[in-house]
Amino acid sequence: MIKMPNIQSNIDDVATWAKYSKKLCEYCGATCCSLPVEVQPKDLVRMGVMDEFELEESLKMVAKRLMKKGVVDHFHSRTETFTLARMANGDCLYLDKTTRQCMIYQNRPDTCRNHPQVGPRSGYCAFQPKIAV
Repeated sequence: MIKMPNIQSNIDDVATWAKYSKKLCEYCGATCCSLPVEVQPKDLVRMGVMDEFELEESLKMVAKRLMKKGVVDHFHSRTETFTLARMANGDCLYLDKTTRQCMIYQNRPDTCRNHPQVGPRSGYCAFQPKIAV
């Protein structure tokens, strides 16, 4: 029998976050997929929601299109960074509701690829155990 870690973080309080260890991912309910995700245009190209030719266009226009489609919530024009939209419950659009796994894992943004080395508390994660069904 595998023992689940006896840890639970509050996603809104980084002081409660657990020191990251790869083992935590096995037991986690994908809590990190409820955090806001900032992405660069190259991430959006990799994700297939923007094409390479649009990199030469006005990113504000691209942002308008992606906001209308519900893919992006916000565009930071100064940094040319987009914030991905989330579902009503706060989960990432690309998180499968049943399996709690990323539906675009191979094409996920760099923010997700580099978590938890980058984020609100480097080296820590907002671990919350999977809910037994």
